[in-house]
Amino acid sequence: MSIFIGLRREDKNKWERRTPLIPAHVRELLKKYPINIRIQPSSVRIFKDEDFLREGAEVQEDLTPCPVVLAIKEIPLSFFQKNKVYLFFSHTIKGQSKNMPFLKKMMEMGCTLIDYERIIDEKGQRFLFFGRQAGQAGMIDTLWCLGQRLQEEGRKNPFTRAKQAYEYGSLVEAKEEIENIGWSLYKEGMERSLVPLVIGITGYGNVSTGAQEILDLLPFEEIEPPQLHEFMKKKNFSSYRVYKLVFKEEHMVQPVSPDVSFNLQDYYQNPHKYASVGSRYLPYLSVLVHCAYWSPQYPRFVRKKSLRNIWRWASSPKLKVITDISCDVHGSVECNSGVTTPDDPVYIYDPLQEEVRQGIQGRGVAVMAVDNLPAELPLESSVFFSSRMKSIIPYLSKVDFSKDFHQWSLPFFLKKAVILYKGKLTPDYRYLEDFVK
Repeated sequence: MSIFIGLRREDKNKWERRTPLIPAHVRELLKKYPINIRIQPSSVRIFKDEDFLREGAEVQEDLTPCPVVLAIKEIPLSFFQKNKVYLFFSHTIKGQSKNMPFLKKMMEMGCTLIDYERIIDEKGQRFLFFGRQAGQAGMIDTLWCLGQRLQEEGRKNPFTRAKQAYEYGSLVEAKEEIENIGWSLYKEGMERSLVPLVIGITGYGNVSTGAQEILDLLPFEEIEPPQLHEFMKKKNFSSYRVYKLVFKEEHMVQPVSPDVSFNLQDYYQNPHKYASVGSRYLPYLSVLVHCAYWSPQYPRFVRKKSLRNIWRWASSPKLKVITDISCDVHGSVECNSGVTTPDDPVYIYDPLQEEVRQGIQGRGVAVMAVDNLPAELPLESSVFFSSRMKSIIPYLSKVDFSKDFHQWSLPFFLKKAVILYKGKLTPDYRYLEDFVK
């Protein structure tokens, strides 16, 4: 007996063009497994409706016949139907207040929720993610922002040729542009007032890897963070390259007690015993791209106090751009006062007045905090996600949804991602009862 799987049209905002399954993988799944796939029509999706029709899918507005529905972003309350199974990024596991209404609605309607974010492989790593694409788009946008900010200051620089990620037809096209900028930098250099141009990246996971993939298209020299202070004492900086730092945990914090050495596991378990040392590095950076995971129990890497001290004592601070790819408002980058969008991505934070002004002009540091960067690379994001999603579909096609949760025949890595089962919070997520009112 075949099961109907539905693909919801993404409509959270005008930038969302991704799809959880691409046409080629739809064809592959339909040939191998007893399933039917029905897709809501979309005029903006990166793959056209005809592409899916050609590969054997149905294109219909009504997904009522589909007991399982796939999406990418959060789903509006009006869309949910009783007793259905939904897979998407719900952003509920931290008790996010803005998403509690739809979690409550799903509970009332007896729905099952499988959160992509909680699908973890045998190594404890997330299986479905857009981290690399977020890093790629974030770094492309950062170079664009740097070019705009320097131009606004009247400084000629090669980065004015960069565009935002969504303005390129593909990641390949964007990379070609960045490589050309790198070639110009290698041949012509940059004005001495910008030298050394130091770009710091926090973290070393998928987001950081994506960001470094773009930055490494430029001629660069890597510096270990502990050596930065001594490095800045040199006089023979190159005008023909950028300088790159990658910050790991041991570079970002130190034990409060001077008699204790840094220990990664101790830091994870006892973050209150550690303090940020971001102020050591910020005065020397031209750009900071924040890619590291953060939650409120951990120290902030960029504190308002640190920025205030820089602007208080420097007539023309080096720090031009902070990109918070992790996009935690008032989080590890404390001056991140709110998320931005691709068509209005930058605001200036004035550390002395603690004021924010939209745009690229004015005293302070340019902050970018676009909260949906992978959507700026919809083709590459969809292809990567679908290549992993297709391996999950066979499990969903075999599940007997009438059984009790403890008898549900999903593999462990998928079962751990079930937040709601038939409207009830599963054991690992019962703590969310305190957030659902």
